[in-house]
Amino acid sequence: MPTEILMPALSPTMEEGTLAKWLVKEGDTVSSGDLLAEIETDKATMEFEAVDEGTIGKILIPEGTEGVKVNTAIAVLLDDGESADDIASTPIAAPAAAPAAAAGNEAAAPAVSDAPAPAPAAPAKADGGRIFASPLARRIAAQKGLDLTQIAGSGPHGRIVKADVESATAAPATATASAPATAPAPAAAPAGPSADAVARMYEGREYEEVKLDGMRKTIAARLSEAKQTIPHFYLRRDIKLDALLKFRGQLNKQLEGRGIKLSVNDFIIKAVANALQQVPQCNAVWAEDRVLQLKPSDVAVAVAIEGGLFTPVLQDADTKSLSALSTEMKDLAGRARERKLAPHEYQGGTFAISNLGMFGIDNFDAIVNPPHAGILAVGSGVKKPVVGDDGELTVATVMSVTMSVDHRVIDGALGAELLQAIVDNLENPMVMLA
Repeated sequence: MPTEILMPALSPTMEEGTLAKWLVKEGDTVSSGDLLAEIETDKATMEFEAVDEGTIGKILIPEGTEGVKVNTAIAVLLDDGESADDIASTPIAAPAAAPAAAAGNEAAAPAVSDAPAPAPAAPAKADGGRIFASPLARRIAAQKGLDLTQIAGSGPHGRIVKADVESATAAPATATASAPATAPAPAAAPAGPSADAVARMYEGREYEEVKLDGMRKTIAARLSEAKQTIPHFYLRRDIKLDALLKFRGQLNKQLEGRGIKLSVNDFIIKAVANALQQVPQCNAVWAEDRVLQLKPSDVAVAVAIEGGLFTPVLQDADTKSLSALSTEMKDLAGRARERKLAPHEYQGGTFAISNLGMFGIDNFDAIVNPPHAGILAVGSGVKKPVVGDDGELTVATVMSVTMSVDHRVIDGALGAELLQAIVDNLENPMVMLA
């Protein structure tokens, strides 16, 4: 029986992607591990491998198609002795397991993040005909108490897929035909004027319409949700950098032969990582009905790329030397700009750093990236007049920082303690090596 090849989930949070390029064509024979296609997610373009052997009988989704939902059938695989004629004349079987993703030599990501419970048996229509639904769709329907005979499938040949059952309203399976239909939920109020309404405002004005890619859509959705749902509060401090700059210069002279040059950002990463160990209650993330307090300091650092940004995560940053952090950060940032990071390299972490100092920004407020508990917005170091410890006016290099905090995880006094620890680490940099 022909088997569907499904759109894979290349990360635990992926819901849809762009089928960027087919690496096979109809009639090609493939084996397990052969590359089938390139899939573009909101973060990267990754290669998709075959898990079964057979012949590509039909490509259902052409390359370049955007917004392909996870677990949508994208092609049909034929077994030995089967031909393209069998696709139309025989029901297509769902694969025993959803295909896994592969990106170069990185570990494969699970195709679906749902628990691997067995899918309920496919139900039959009232006339005895079989209902075609993916295993994941059947499992979700069972969890929600949905009757698959009442759901119209949007997949190939009317197959019921995940999106169909997720958008359906639960109803008792024993409901009679005369039972009143469940009233649809009221539509959410639009967040702003529609695209057409905005376009009408600028009729007669010259403009270029820039289509949103997956990354831009995800950034817009996640940060809008973050700003609306996370109770932010902000803590601000000025940090004197003179001791750090002098110490950095001394270390860089010693590291010249190793090809390593420490940046101020490397010291900031280390200062944050150590501070999360000094104030462990802040090394936590929000998880809806609980807080997860982590043991290691996994610090995310925002990296600007064309059309968006990544936040690669430096794991166990508190245990690593400044030179190790510098080398790892340069590698992650370089691959981020090429969109070659694997999902596990930009997911996770408890706290983030966003540094716009190199762009001449004095200070700014950053948005907390869920589920993180906070983010440190870093401005540029600027020479300013300050009052010294002796009460005399002097000049110092001062860097302004703002810490945005999720009040559900960190209260004001606790956040102030964390920021004080960061300041102490940066103003006394040799302490970080102890």
